[in-house]
Amino acid sequence: MSEPRYWLFKSEPSAYSFDDLLNEQNQTAEWDGVRNFQARNFMRDDMKVGDRVLFYHSSAKPTAVVGTARIVKEAYPDATAWDPNDKHYDPKSSPGETVWTVVEIQAEAPLANPVTLAAVKANPKLKDMLLIRKGQRLSIQPVTREEYDEIIAMGNVTQ
Repeated sequence: MSEPRYWLFKSEPSAYSFDDLLNEQNQTAEWDGVRNFQARNFMRDDMKVGDRVLFYHSSAKPTAVVGTARIVKEAYPDATAWDPNDKHYDPKSSPGETVWTVVEIQAEAPLANPVTLAAVKANPKLKDMLLIRKGQRLSIQPVTREEYDEIIAMGNVTQ
């Protein structure tokens, strides 16, 4: 088995929070509604079962990594794309012509101390993290093992 990869998933807590994930059956959910091709490609081409996830609350006060999760099912078609009643509906997509994908994630643990964006920016070990690069707005981003481990250490989580 290959080494896991590491990711940061952003979500606005008003839309879907880490607590929402914790409250799901088996603490597992589809990560749907991604409508950016680069983020979709990460999901479709690169994510594997066992990969680790930092769950980040964006558009929050403060913005912060608040928990960890794991990929438990690899990419498959995102049915929200062809549901005209869903906010993620894409009229160019259909069950036979799926453009968008989902992965399934399972909650692991909340961070005892959420790691704020300000704390990430202040940590020299995280100076190259995509999260703090100007213009970087992807909702799914790769993270290095070292960055992941540093965030975990900052958040006081035992993995």
